[in-house]
Amino acid sequence: MHIALWIVAGALAAFFLAAGVAKTFQPIDKLSSRQGMTWVNDKPGYARTAGVFEILGALGLILPGIFRVATFLIPAAAIGLALIMALSIAFHLSRGEKGFTINIVALLLALFVAWGRATEWAL
Repeated sequence: MHIALWIVAGALAAFFLAAGVAKTFQPIDKLSSRQGMTWVNDKPGYARTAGVFEILGALGLILPGIFRVATFLIPAAAIGLALIMALSIAFHLSRGEKGFTINIVALLLALFVAWGRATEWAL
């Protein structure tokens, strides 16, 4: 279970780090031209804010476990990322958009990491 949690947390961290860096640092016109991100033109502040929190969440999934310091932050980061995905799904649904399957998968994987790390370090 420990190895599976590291694999899922690592994959999630890579996904959220890449998405967060793109949303935070790419120019809005380049970001909006990416497939499925046309909403960025309407809400650029949402993209920047989500990007910063995705970067912080990605770091929170990995760094406490590597350094074995404040490991309670791992499930907290996973819950935060799951919340971002839940809000993202609601946002896309409110706009009548489709194709947010990746958000659902990331939400479920983040909940798995939150549950697994919370129960692992609670023992």
